[in-house]
Amino acid sequence: MSKGSSMSLRRRKETAVAAAIFLIPALLVIAVYIIYPIIQSFITSGYEWNGYSSSKSFIGLKNWAELLTDKVFWNAFKNNLLVMVLSIVIQMPIGLALATFLDKVGKKGNVCKVIWFIPMLMSSVAIGYLFRYALDANTGFVTAISKLFGGGTVDLLGNTGTVLVTCIFIIAWQFIPFYMVYYLAGYSGLPSDVHEAAMVDGATESQYFWQVSLPLLKPTIKSAVVLSIVGSLKYFDLVYVLTNGGPSHASELMATYMYSNAFSSYRMGYASAIASGMFLLISAIAIVTMRILNREED
Repeated sequence: MSKGSSMSLRRRKETAVAAAIFLIPALLVIAVYIIYPIIQSFITSGYEWNGYSSSKSFIGLKNWAELLTDKVFWNAFKNNLLVMVLSIVIQMPIGLALATFLDKVGKKGNVCKVIWFIPMLMSSVAIGYLFRYALDANTGFVTAISKLFGGGTVDLLGNTGTVLVTCIFIIAWQFIPFYMVYYLAGYSGLPSDVHEAAMVDGATESQYFWQVSLPLLKPTIKSAVVLSIVGSLKYFDLVYVLTNGGPSHASELMATYMYSNAFSSYRMGYASAIASGMFLLISAIAIVTMRILNREED
């Protein structure tokens, strides 16, 4: 073996060792906090267990059989799909519009950037309590406005027909700033000379946006859509604080239904089946979405 090839082989080995040293801590964290809980959820789904007793009863696939015929779970899944669709329809265009405005005005829009980002700085629990009192049927501001014009009480969170849509708009209010910053980061990656060349060629700002910057932002938009889909399908905290899945399961999501079974009904085995079902459904939808988006790109 020549001296040059020997040095190249040694360099590759040293690089592999260095990579392994840096990757092992991250892989251990992923194994302990992600892979192990997923495997344990599938195992626990085969038992009848209250979550704290030392005794477990193995029941095989009975929890899964119940899950397949559970109308509340599938209604929760339908609600998650509605949250997913409306989140994309509402958050993506508004986030992109705000990012486009801030990109155009530059430093003049710093005040707007700070103000618009405030909802993202608040915790979901705090936002849930804020809107729960703000939308209260007796003392909330919507009822106050209604009475001001001669109307009656308005119970947006207590009405089965309006509760889920109300929750979705609150979720959108919180997460639009995230996508605004996400798209701003996408804009920062666009080459400035492309804009200058388009202006020299006589393109208007509208033409530049639709025909140049929007196509260049497609990778950013696609990744934002995937993030929104996965986040919507596993959403929990704000809806739980606002409505706890009520009234009559009208705002029930898969995660809130799993939580109530685990810690209210003490059916940890069935809750594990719900969690495992969530994992399978979310993974399937995410994979299909990514394949569709990548196929369009090809």
